[in-house]
Amino acid sequence: MSDVKKVATRDSYGQALKELGAVNPQVIVFDADLAGATKTGVFKKEFPDRFFDCGIAEGNMMSIAAGAATMGKIPFASTFAMFAAGRAFEQVRNAIGYTHLNVKIGATHAGITVGEDGATHQCNEDVALMRTVPGMTVVVPADDVEAKAAVRAAIEFEGPVYLRFGRAAVPVINDRPDYKFELGKGVLLREGRDVTIIASGITVASALEAAEKLEADGISAEVINIHTIKPLDEELVVASAKKTGKVVTAEEHSVIGGLGSAVCDCLCEKCPTPVLKIGMQDVFGESGSAGALVEKYGLDGKGIYESVKKFV
Repeated sequence: MSDVKKVATRDSYGQALKELGAVNPQVIVFDADLAGATKTGVFKKEFPDRFFDCGIAEGNMMSIAAGAATMGKIPFASTFAMFAAGRAFEQVRNAIGYTHLNVKIGATHAGITVGEDGATHQCNEDVALMRTVPGMTVVVPADDVEAKAAVRAAIEFEGPVYLRFGRAAVPVINDRPDYKFELGKGVLLREGRDVTIIASGITVASALEAAEKLEADGISAEVINIHTIKPLDEELVVASAKKTGKVVTAEEHSVIGGLGSAVCDCLCEKCPTPVLKIGMQDVFGESGSAGALVEKYGLDGKGIYESVKKFV
C-alpha cells in the first residue's frame, strides 16, 4: 500500500482539536510536557489561554482535568499511552471513572509502532486497562479520517472517553463519501463467506490487504473495523460469526484484554465460535523501526494473511 496516503493518527488528533476547538469554546487541553509529540501543541498555538501544561505529572493532570469537567468544560488530557493508562491509572479510575466525569483522554504513541523507543514505551496493555474502568468508552481509530471523527464524537458524547492514537504514519482507508462514524458501531468493510477478520487501529488496513490475498487463494474473508472496543458492537460481531463460522481478531495490542478478548467475551456468551487472536502474544515489544516490528509480530498484511490461511 505504498501508493496510499499515510498520516499518523496523533497528527489527526492535533488537527481535530484545533478545528473543533474553534467551534466549541468549552474544549480545553491539558498535556504532560509532551505537546510537540502528542500534537496538542497545534491547539496550544491557536488557543494558548485554553491550553495547560501540567509537566511530567500525569496523575495530577488527570485529577485537574476531572476538576475542569465539574465546571462544565470538555477537557482533553494528553500524554503517551504508557503514561495515560499506566502511570495515571489510579487517577483515571478514581477521579474520572468512578465519578463518571466528562473527561477525554488523548493517548498517543500506543503500541509497538512507537518503534525505536522500545518496550518500556510500547504500551500494549492500555486497552485492557481502560476496558476495566466502569463506564469508560474506548476508541482505537484506524486512520486519519476516523481519528478526526472520533475526536468529534468524543466531544459530543457525555462521559469519559479513552482515545488511542499512534506515532507512525498509517494508510488512509476511510476517505470516502459514504464513511460514517458512530461510537459503539463497527464498520463492515468487506463481505465474505469463509472467515471473519475483526480488526482495530493499524491492523484494519492490514486486514483488508490480507483479505485480498486470501481471495486469490479462494478464501472469502469478511472484514470488520471495530473502532470502538467498548462498548463493542456485539450485534455486528455475532451476525458475522453466524455467517462465516470462524473469527480472527487483529490488533496492535496484547491478545490479553484487548479487542480479541472483547470479541471472545461476546461470542462465548452469544454465539460460540472458533476464534484466533492476532496481536502481541503475551510478550513485550522491542526496539526497532515501526515497519520491522509490525512485520516481525505478524501484524502486517502478509502476517495476517498467513495466520488466517493456516487457521481456516
